[in-house]
Formats: sequence, structure tokens, C-alpha cells
Amino acid sequence: MALRELSSLEKYLGLKKPNKYSTQADKKIPVLQNNNGPPLVGLVTIACHLVKEAKRPNLLGDSAESRAVVHQWLEYRVTKLDGCTKEDIKTILKDLNLYLQDKVYMAGNQFTLADPFMYYGIHPLIVDLAIQDKEQYVNVTRWFDHIQHYPGIRHHLPPVVVPRNRLYTSKHH
Repeated sequence: MALRELSSLEKYLGLKKPNKYSTQADKKIPVLQNNNGPPLVGLVTIACHLVKEAKRPNLLGDSAESRAVVHQWLEYRVTKLDGCTKEDIKTILKDLNLYLQDKVYMAGNQFTLADPFMYYGIHPLIVDLAIQDKEQYVNVTRWFDHIQHYPGIRHHLPPVVVPRNRLYTSKHH
């Protein structure tokens, strides 16, 4: 999946010539065969390189604090989302739902690299959720739906239907 994400990122960034990727180890860690030096290894490393290559530094954040937040979410994606267990899913969604309560994007009010990479990572979790569960994580589904409709992001993934109005009501919400 990481290779398709990097390909989608290249398209979004408008990079003209596609890079050559391979994978390393059992976990299929992406490797970029760099013409200007040693290969670059890892999803986050390669994604940051592509953003810099495209001269779009704003996608990494526009201040020291926002750059740290973006990097935090990129690491979260690789360490928490990739390979999470079924038992982890509810905790992850609950934490993200709370975090996104007052935010439009992962790094606040600005679209950054954290948004498509968290979207790509969370897509398999959202696809499998029942409508009632999507309603339970209203902030996550709001953010998710916004990102899936962001121009140029959803290249290789099918759209996910997200309810705009609550279908189920409960005293526990």
C-alpha cells in the first residue's frame, strides 16, 4: 500500500517523472532509488523528500510548531495505524475523534502532508465501520470525508460513504 500512496503523493504534488520504488524486509518498507545519492528508506522519509522536491514546504508546516505536529502525525501513522490490531481500532478512533474536535486538519487549520497520510492509513478502518460506528466518531468521519474530497488525494482508494445527518439517536452520544 505504501508504494501506491507515494505514487498518489507524486501525482498530487505534480511531480512529472515518477520515481522508482522497491520494498525492503517483510514489512514492505518503501525504498526510493535516488539518483543523487544513497537510497531513501521509509514512508515518512520519502514523503518529506518528495514534498521538498516539489518545492511545497508549506505541506510540512509553516512554523516550527506546525512542522513538529505534522511530523508527529506522520510518525503516528507509521507506528500506530500501520499494523494496528482490531483491539486497537476503537482506541485509535476515540483518540482521533477527541483530537479533531476543534480542528479542520490534522495540524490545525492548514492542510499538510499529515492529512493525506493519516487518510491513507485510516481508510481501511473507516471502510469497515458500520454507519452507527461512523456516527460515534463524528469528528473523525467529518475530517475523513473532507480529506477524501480534497482535490487530488483519493487516487487509488474507493470513496467511503459518510452520513451527513445522524441516522441513529441515543442518549449515550
